[in-house]
Amino acid sequence: MKNTLKYCLLVAALCFSQMGWSQEDDDLGTETVTVTRSYTPTVSDAYKIKTLPSLNDSIVLRKKPIEYTILPVPVASTFTPAKGRAATVERATPEKLYSSYAAIGLGNYNNALADFYISRDYDRGSKRLDFGLSHLSSRGDIENTPLDTDFYNTDLSLTYAQRERDWEWNATAGIEHRRYNWYGLPEETFDEPTIAGIDETQDYFRGEIKGGIQMEETYFKDAELLLRRFWDAADSGENRARFEAGFSFPLTEEALDLGVAADYVGGSFTNADQAEFFNTTGIDYSFLIAGVRPRLLMLRDDLKLELGARFVVGLDLENNDTDFYIYPAVAASYRLLEESVIAYAGVEGGLMQNSYYEFTQDNPFVSPTLQIRPTDRQYEANLGFKGQLAPSVSYDLRGTYRAENFLPLFILNPQNETRGDEKGYNYGNSFRLFYDDVKTLGISGALEFSLNRNFTLGLSGAVYDYDTETDNPAWNLPDTEGSATLDYQHNSGWYGGLNLFYVGMRSDFSSVALENTLSENYPATILELDSYVDANAHLGYRVNDQLSIFARGSNLLGNDYQRWANFRVQGLQVLAGVSYKFDL
Repeated sequence: MKNTLKYCLLVAALCFSQMGWSQEDDDLGTETVTVTRSYTPTVSDAYKIKTLPSLNDSIVLRKKPIEYTILPVPVASTFTPAKGRAATVERATPEKLYSSYAAIGLGNYNNALADFYISRDYDRGSKRLDFGLSHLSSRGDIENTPLDTDFYNTDLSLTYAQRERDWEWNATAGIEHRRYNWYGLPEETFDEPTIAGIDETQDYFRGEIKGGIQMEETYFKDAELLLRRFWDAADSGENRARFEAGFSFPLTEEALDLGVAADYVGGSFTNADQAEFFNTTGIDYSFLIAGVRPRLLMLRDDLKLELGARFVVGLDLENNDTDFYIYPAVAASYRLLEESVIAYAGVEGGLMQNSYYEFTQDNPFVSPTLQIRPTDRQYEANLGFKGQLAPSVSYDLRGTYRAENFLPLFILNPQNETRGDEKGYNYGNSFRLFYDDVKTLGISGALEFSLNRNFTLGLSGAVYDYDTETDNPAWNLPDTEGSATLDYQHNSGWYGGLNLFYVGMRSDFSSVALENTLSENYPATILELDSYVDANAHLGYRVNDQLSIFARGSNLLGNDYQRWANFRVQGLQVLAGVSYKFDL
């Protein structure tokens, strides 16, 4: 109350003093007031009340802590949560793979087929032993062919392989026996007594051992060794030894590969060359080819480049002659459109070792009187495009140009009844070698359809143009080639396939030997061999996982064509058999 009274007295005193001051100056006068802008109040001008004002009260209430307690009451429940299960994808049962099989078949022309293969693993799969036996024979006659046309081929092999952590090796021993007949006599040329006195049978024998080794985590990568002995029923023999090894030295971003090789072939023929009118001397040959091939491999995004060369020395040990060669070894590929278009090119060359054994593989009707020598492939250049037009369609288009010196070409031997050789190959019914320098231009293409794993179709074709140093035709080389291959498997167990082969026209040379006349002056005729189509098919049914029956047909069109001059082939051939897979 006292404070309030004091406050009222102070306000009243101020009011009386103001009134006294105003009465002293009655003339207020005039004064001009200029307003620069209108007053616009803002929120900041207002007095802000604190959210939590401070309390000056002498009495402050304190919060009383509250404690909560829970009284558990058991409740009976029969709920049981279900266990979760991961979703599963149904997978087809994988096909069981068997390590061994046996097959046998018989057909017309007294054709017989037998295949037997056994494979056994030891020591948890680190060691394996393989045994193989294959046989194919025919004892049928060919129409209008007076000599026997029998043939058979039997091959036996045994392989041992062992795998370790960082390396593996294998060794194989094999033997082979092949029989063919020089049955390709010129028509209406020899009388019955002459034909009856011809011994047309030729037997080839091979025995070899070979081995290989591959290593990891070392500069040394792999090596192979081959030792072979080959001989025939005409007292001819040949030895072959070949060794190859590879090394790899990684660089910063590239890799340097180094290959070394040595190849020896040597042999003899008891009989003289067919250019000799009389069979008085034999033929001996011996060649050694050795060389190194450094190569630098570079990978740059879509580019793959291989830069290298071959340095080769060739020794003619029989004539004490030595030659040195340098060949290119360059290859490159570039992805133009991912997997759709890949361009590639390359140039390679080499000194190619020829052998009697390989010639009999290409043409079993050669005479045991061959002149053996290496082929100098100066270079082979190729340029092409490959890729995939669709996920199931792939293609390959290529152009090649090859230059070769001393290219061996097969040509008919002259008719020479006076030589008196023990075997009957002197009646224009065998082949010799003619060496020529040949430049070959070729264009080829291949197309493959793979709709699924059960159906594949492949088409290929090639056209060739030859330029020879002697201006002769490229003997027995076709101007065109083509093939079509189809394979189909059905889930019901049926499977089959079809193969078509086309070989274009070829040229050969037939001559008659005359006494006291050079071989190049023998009376001769150029033969033109017609093109042909050979159709082959196979059909089979899997009775179960192990047992199958099959049928094969050859030369389904029944064409009476000649693969080699005067050598007709068998007509329509059908062979049926059964195969069985098993584990030991």
